[in-house]
Amino acid sequence: MTELRRRMIQDMQLHGLAAGTQRVYVDAIKGLAQHYRRSPDQLTEEEIRQFFAHLTETRRLAKSTLRVQLFAVKFLYQRTLARSWPVLNLLRVQRPKKLPVVLSPQEVWRLLDLVRRPAARMSLILMYSCGLRVSEATHLRAVDIDSRRMVVCVRGGKGNRDRNVPLPTRTLSLLRDYWSKHRPATWLFPSQNPTRPISPTAVRKCLQAALPESGIKKHVSCHTLRHSYATHLLEKNVNLRTIQALLGHRSCRTTFIYMHLTEATMQAVHGAVNDLMARP
Repeated sequence: MTELRRRMIQDMQLHGLAAGTQRVYVDAIKGLAQHYRRSPDQLTEEEIRQFFAHLTETRRLAKSTLRVQLFAVKFLYQRTLARSWPVLNLLRVQRPKKLPVVLSPQEVWRLLDLVRRPAARMSLILMYSCGLRVSEATHLRAVDIDSRRMVVCVRGGKGNRDRNVPLPTRTLSLLRDYWSKHRPATWLFPSQNPTRPISPTAVRKCLQAALPESGIKKHVSCHTLRHSYATHLLEKNVNLRTIQALLGHRSCRTTFIYMHLTEATMQAVHGAVNDLMARP
């Protein structure tokens, strides 16, 4: 490991960035170094400018990927190398404002019933019934399931924040069936190496493998289950602030997007627009 990489990792740890974020940032800086075949601390401000022009105009990277690259480069140069280059403040990547895909409850269970790997299927069920992120579900331990209080203890979620979420009775029953059949040791959902949890990538692959057979034509990911959880709770008249806390959102603006997805909201709007067309 180079001295620059060691310093950057240490700075990210001191700044409190999650381990996953640290890995992504290191990979992004590795790509920058490979592009110029020089250490990043030897690059000029103009070279950084041209690098992002290359990513945008030549490689045409997705905005989400560009944002990661930008945040990684900003951290390295502004925090680790203490360089206040104007180009770092000039660069902007707008977050795309797309409505998330939501499944109906019937679609959710039709899809999850087709996932064949038990650890992957059970982790996906928790993503939907408890609103967990894929990384949160895959890193659960048996001690995180509190059957007395009927909650799941999510430890070290996004922003390194812990939270408790309600555990449905049916989910607890499925967890007990899963436990009795597979007897996991350290991790609730282990990989083939029982000392490690199942990887998010493996769970995503299991979900995608089940999708064609389900007949669902929507663009579905693990995060779709979390979106569906939030939307279905809102349709059950759960308070938006409560949903924000359950999802672990820092800002209510992130949660507010689900207001646009509920059937009740759309029905109310349809009623209003129909009134507009009513002739006096």
